[in-house]
Amino acid sequence: MSTTPLPSRLKSYIQLTRFDRPIGTYLLLWPTLWGLWMAADGWPHLSLVVIFCLGTLLMRSAGCVINDFADRKLDGHVIRTQNRPMATGRVSSKEALSLFAALLFCSFLLVLMTNPLTIKLSFAGAALAIIYPFMKRFTHLPQFVLGAAFAWGIPMAWAAQTNTIAPSAWWMFAACLLWIVAYDTQYAMVDRDDDLKIGIKSTAILFGKYDNLIIQLLQTSTLSILVLTGLINEAGVAYYLGLLGMTVVFLHQFKLTRTRNRDGCFQAFLSNHWAGLAVLAGIIVDSALMHMPLITG
Repeated sequence: MSTTPLPSRLKSYIQLTRFDRPIGTYLLLWPTLWGLWMAADGWPHLSLVVIFCLGTLLMRSAGCVINDFADRKLDGHVIRTQNRPMATGRVSSKEALSLFAALLFCSFLLVLMTNPLTIKLSFAGAALAIIYPFMKRFTHLPQFVLGAAFAWGIPMAWAAQTNTIAPSAWWMFAACLLWIVAYDTQYAMVDRDDDLKIGIKSTAILFGKYDNLIIQLLQTSTLSILVLTGLINEAGVAYYLGLLGMTVVFLHQFKLTRTRNRDGCFQAFLSNHWAGLAVLAGIIVDSALMHMPLITG
């Protein structure tokens, strides 16, 4: 049994799950709520909003735990991650795996409150979350696996709300996947020099000097597909204003990453929270306006 004082252990667990750093939760939550609101064509079931908000928090934390377990022997060689709990030995492998299992179990209990289709989809989502951390050893495209894992909340939310998955859900999934590849490439640019030394693969390494250009192409594709999604769903002006907000954030990111400075790339990554929130705000406002009772004289 560990002799570490309980407060210190709890602090290490919080750091391991990133409960103290909610940016990842936001980046997972916003597109999930895109799907939920768009599927509802109005206000979604309140119970589903609660289920997916809690589920997002738990699954993001579970993903962080399994990621740190996979990288426990590598994080110490990377400047940004060298003080993580597993890299420093403050949390053991057994503790991490037990915590991961507990988070996964709690997430599954939430999914059981939905419907059979959503439950089936949850197994694929869990599989993506588990395999992602190991992909960086075998391919320069681990960001695409992360993209699929993070975007998987869209078809799950759609299925939970409507008990089916409309074609526009998959268009939204594709847009989200490309957006995630773009922002996780920005994230990988922060660690690129360290990753090259220890043999970790990423799109930042694969894209090389074309990194910013390809990120812009991915972001343009994201916006184009979201426009198509809006047209399919007959979205109103507010939706497209949300996309305009995302565009402004993307333009700001280019200024931050063009010199490839570590801090600039990290700040660009963090700003994607606002990009996702802008789209969600556009969807919610658009839905509210379209379903507002007409006032007659």
